[in-house]
Amino acid sequence: MLQKTVGIVLHVLKYNDSSNIVDMYTEHSGRTSYLVTVPRSRKNALKSVLFQPLAMIEFDSDWRPGSSLHRIKEARSYLPYTTIPYDPYKSAIALFLAEFLYRGVREETENESLFAYLKHSITWLDECQSDFANFHLVFLMRFSRFIGLYPNLDDYAEGDYFDLLNACFVATKPSHHVFYVGPDEAARIKQLMRMNYETMHLFSMNRVERMRCLVILNEYYRLHIPEFPVLKSLSVLQELFG
Repeated sequence: MLQKTVGIVLHVLKYNDSSNIVDMYTEHSGRTSYLVTVPRSRKNALKSVLFQPLAMIEFDSDWRPGSSLHRIKEARSYLPYTTIPYDPYKSAIALFLAEFLYRGVREETENESLFAYLKHSITWLDECQSDFANFHLVFLMRFSRFIGLYPNLDDYAEGDYFDLLNACFVATKPSHHVFYVGPDEAARIKQLMRMNYETMHLFSMNRVERMRCLVILNEYYRLHIPEFPVLKSLSVLQELFG
């Protein structure tokens, strides 16, 4: 049957000489894979430029229940970006977040609140003119709410450790003695939890602190998401914003 929906591009893989497999997070079906014909002429409706990292597209697909791969029939830009493709810093963030979501989001069911969060976040980044150096950190922290990993800030007291393995603040060094951060870094995690996109520029964080937060958050997700790898684009963000 023909399905109309909106999707956010996470990953593109060459399938053969005439087709690509595109993984997207969609409004109505969650994480889904699609077969897309590679354009052979300028008149082809499925332009490759539509399928860039975090691009938001509206499309019609031949949806077959039970299938793991569906064919896109027609696609068009849902939200044309005005800055993300042209700003090297924003492009790097988009590449990183697309890889993060590709590795971290597995659910193949509708999740309106998660899709709305992704749409809002990407739109905010595209429209923001300055002071977005902490954007990816705030995004990663707030994303944890959607997979049940958001720490309870009510448990925090000055001098606490942050137990990465059990996703909580604790007064003493965790008994496993491995996956935790000390009081200074735990305080920065607590600070990061208080940020949102509109207020994050008010919180002072230098390059070293920002880099360390990024490493901690990546390790946090690696501990809690099966087979979550070290992200290839992590080093790019460390270089630009670290």
